[in-house]
Amino acid sequence: MSGSQHPSDVSGRLNTGVAHNARVWNYWIGGKDHYEVDQHVGDQVATMFPVIRDVARADRDFLGRAVRFLTAGCGIRQFLDIGTGLPTLDNTHEIAQRIAPESRIVYVDNDPIVLVHARSLLVGTPQGATDYIDADVHRPDRVIEGASATLDLERPVAVMMLGILNFILDTDQALDIVRRIMASVPSGSYLAMTHPTTDTDLGGEGNVEAMKFWNENATPPITARTRAEISAFFDGLDLLTPGLVSCSQWRAESASAPVLPQFGAVAVKP
Repeated sequence: MSGSQHPSDVSGRLNTGVAHNARVWNYWIGGKDHYEVDQHVGDQVATMFPVIRDVARADRDFLGRAVRFLTAGCGIRQFLDIGTGLPTLDNTHEIAQRIAPESRIVYVDNDPIVLVHARSLLVGTPQGATDYIDADVHRPDRVIEGASATLDLERPVAVMMLGILNFILDTDQALDIVRRIMASVPSGSYLAMTHPTTDTDLGGEGNVEAMKFWNENATPPITARTRAEISAFFDGLDLLTPGLVSCSQWRAESASAPVLPQFGAVAVKP
């Protein structure tokens, strides 16, 4: 837990009367860290857009495959996981340190309930390091400053931005945040990202009304983007095979993995 944060600070920021993304997402993937309001909104969204539970699970599965690939296949030993959400089974540090115990992981989030659970994230291998910083992705300089206390930013870092840029409604601002963060890490670093889409070939048209309901009844507000808009986040980077695809199909273990309206990709900084 960040040394500048105290339980009283967190309780003062915690609003249990309005559904919040981290808690609803936790509900969709079968977790227990949510409230009645989160269940109500989550159920309503799932009624409007039934595939959302599959999207939530597929996004989590993408995390596992990406971290294993980056650790075992690419030799990455440092991870910056931005917008980590609530801890669940097989978090980034557990996957990476299972393969390479010396791995160093920094989690970033500014959700109060995530902060409450942060101590569970700080248990890693003695050979490596696991830390959590309370920072807002809208302030990328603060994110990088906090991460530099644990990560060596002269060595490659895997930046994980799974389901976080969709909460930055202004696309130009979201692009600037990605560029600034990737400019702060060296050549050989990676960007792993997932993002919901409205593209019809992935079934994304259902996101429109579901997200409208979400924005009227929950927080923070969310947006989906097209393939072209999401591709722009990887400008200046080299996309790895299979490129920008449905996150459920990115290096999937089964050829029959379904197509879901959530893009996923991993790219390397040349």
